[in-house]
Amino acid sequence: MRILISNDDGIFADGINTLAAALEEIGEVTVVAPDRNRSGASNSLTLDNPLRIREEGERRVSVEGTPTDCVHFALNEWLEYRPDIVVAGINHGANLGDDVLYSGTVAAATEGHFLGVPAIAVSLVGSQHFDTAAMVIKDIVGKLTEQPLPTNKILNINVPDVPFSELGDWQVTRLGARHRAEKMEKAVDPRGKTIYWLGPPGACQDAGPGTDFYAIEHNHVSITPLQVDLTAHDAINGIEQWLTQVETN
Repeated sequence: MRILISNDDGIFADGINTLAAALEEIGEVTVVAPDRNRSGASNSLTLDNPLRIREEGERRVSVEGTPTDCVHFALNEWLEYRPDIVVAGINHGANLGDDVLYSGTVAAATEGHFLGVPAIAVSLVGSQHFDTAAMVIKDIVGKLTEQPLPTNKILNINVPDVPFSELGDWQVTRLGARHRAEKMEKAVDPRGKTIYWLGPPGACQDAGPGTDFYAIEHNHVSITPLQVDLTAHDAINGIEQWLTQVETN
């Protein structure tokens, strides 16, 4: 099995290295990841500057760019073959609910999906037990070789930060939602100029049974299928009626 790994925490992050070591036991792993932390980069591409790369070892390349840049470069230029799967992670921290809109980790998986490769994003809801998340993904990727997914979706997987033996069962979930983000933090830099820091994310709003938030809160692995079609199909007829009324008036 040929596996492409990327992330948004950078090529030297503990999460991606733990993941690579685990997946090397079941396949040939290539790592193409940002040269530094690019968390929150979402699906951004670098358009105004060339991508600079550096070989960091056998089948390991760092890219001076975003997670999306990394997967795009790997699949369209660097690799001479089409990998069997793209795995993004292990992210340092959760990607639950609204987080997926901003996540560079989810974006790396999305780019693999766009380019025709099955893709998984994996996040550890914490910063300690990366080995637990790696064991979960190793199991899932191994199962996919025997039984491919029945649907063309991205899997967004969040793993509680506990020893593997303490995990609950694995649950298929939907995205929950947070309250709006808290106010930005205003400060002054050493040169006397006003600066602003993003405030903390909002608290959970939609976090009941069936959501990814609920699963993680109860020590379950959360597996959420994602799609990239943002069309609100159930609103098309209503918008058509609205447009007819607007044109009539």
